Amino acid sequence: MSARIVILLVVIAAAAALPAVASEYMMVQLIPVIAYAIALLGLNLLFGYTGLLSFGHALYVSLGAYTAAVMTSRLEVVEFELVLLAAVVVAVIVSVPLGMLCVRYTKIFFGMLTLALAMLFHSFLFKFYDLTGGDSGMRVTRVNLFGNPYDDLDKMSFLIGPFYWYCLGLLVIVGFLMWRLVHSPFGLHLRAIRDNPKKAEFLGVTVARFRLLAFVNAAVCGAIGGVILGVNIGLADPALAYWIHSGTMVFMLVLGGFANFFGPILGAIAYIAMQDQLQSLTEHWRLVMGIVLIVIVVLFPHGLAGLATRIGERLGGRLRGKRSATTEQTSAQISSAATASGSSPGAGR
Repeated sequence: MSARIVILLVVIAAAAALPAVASEYMMVQLIPVIAYAIALLGLNLLFGYTGLLSFGHALYVSLGAYTAAVMTSRLEVVEFELVLLAAVVVAVIVSVPLGMLCVRYTKIFFGMLTLALAMLFHSFLFKFYDLTGGDSGMRVTRVNLFGNPYDDLDKMSFLIGPFYWYCLGLLVIVGFLMWRLVHSPFGLHLRAIRDNPKKAEFLGVTVARFRLLAFVNAAVCGAIGGVILGVNIGLADPALAYWIHSGTMVFMLVLGGFANFFGPILGAIAYIAMQDQLQSLTEHWRLVMGIVLIVIVVLFPHGLAGLATRIGERLGGRLRGKRSATTEQTSAQISSAATASGSSPGAGR
């Protein structure tokens, strides 16, 4: 078992043990972190591995939240597994035709088209009051986990206990599947398309199809994250589809580092933590966040994950250098000792 796997298992075990030691407020902050981490894993597949930057990822996050609202409030289906399944199906149904339109374009044209589609959905949510609740949104009721309603727990205890562990398990599963995906031949095709789409197409890669598959995968991850956000807040709100929300997720991705697989998770943690602290310190917290983004883009283009990787490599290089120097010194001492014993008067007898 490699050191990275051991570290990852230790981190997962520590995260699972947090409800026993962390405060209620901290646990409430961690559920959105998990939701955004799942959504950003999909966005990173689209941007970091395929080279398509979407400014409309909030569409699918809001789609997941509103699916949860319709399932729980209108249809009275409170089984969380069925809600997740419905959100995945709806995300696929919506993202396939939209993706077929969007993946025909790249660069800023792709980004602006996804932004326009997200804003169209936001307008739909905001204007059709009878269907969506308008600016008041739609209520998301409490769900059952594996058929268990947990009636003996109040809402807070439910969220920071069973629901947190369930969402953490979802993150581990989605992360594992995404890891397998990006390290499969499919992921290699995506990286080839990102680096040189014309060359990839010349080599026989169906560029549009692979881009569409990445687009749909990103939409599914966004919808799953949206369901978690909706259940956590208890409300599906049109603001979830607004362009600022899409920009926030891009901020998280850049902050964590889109060149690293674990960058989205680190970006979600860092953003939620900074936002919470800055909001308590100043009303101009968005200005501070903007300055942080500029610093990250200019000085650390690979994000916090890239910075951590660079520090780890330097520390590892120093440790390896010290070990090699120690080994050489020990070898020299052994060699000198052997020479001295060989040249002693009794050595030839």
